[in-house]
Amino acid sequence: MFRGLERLTPLEQGAVWTVLLIAVFGIIYAFVLRQQILAHDKGTPRMQEVWGFIKDGANAYLSQQFRTIVILIFVLTFVLAASVLVIPPTREAVELFGEQGALGAVSIGRAVAFLMGSFFSYAVGFVGMNVAVEANVRVAAAARKGYNPAMQVAYRSGTVTGMLTVGLGLLGGSLIFLFYGIAAPDVLLGFGFGGSLIALFMRVGGGIYT
Repeated sequence: MFRGLERLTPLEQGAVWTVLLIAVFGIIYAFVLRQQILAHDKGTPRMQEVWGFIKDGANAYLSQQFRTIVILIFVLTFVLAASVLVIPPTREAVELFGEQGALGAVSIGRAVAFLMGSFFSYAVGFVGMNVAVEANVRVAAAARKGYNPAMQVAYRSGTVTGMLTVGLGLLGGSLIFLFYGIAAPDVLLGFGFGGSLIALFMRVGGGIYT
């Protein structure tokens, strides 16, 4: 089923599966932390009123940003698919898929990997910003009890984004290695580009919104 594993040694195959399990654990842990954050008190009615305005603004920003980015993603997916004409498949890809099949396999792989990287990166930004918005009023409410309770909520909020970034990054890389094995670098190009590009938009746009 996983053709990419055929040319890997047993140790390398074990490493890929181990990294995949770590990725899944990281993602699950992120959502466990999110549930813990949501269980905290949201403070006084006035605090919740101000927080409601912030939440509405954040949701409006994320919605508008997605409508803008999705057009670019659609165009660049075809660009990545056609990139094999400029950056041809490596010797490893030809060895794995054959002379005729390498071009199509790498072309499709780069496009799909770009979409996956873009989606994962946007998911990190979307969930991270939502958790941050949900956490800010809870941090303020916890601060009424002391420094440590507020710090715990704030730290968990930031950890959600960190765990998702690492988890989804490892998940994408592991899936590519499962299917492409020694030819994975041909496809990782698309995954890395998608993740970096959307992260750039999220960083710049998020800074402007903030």
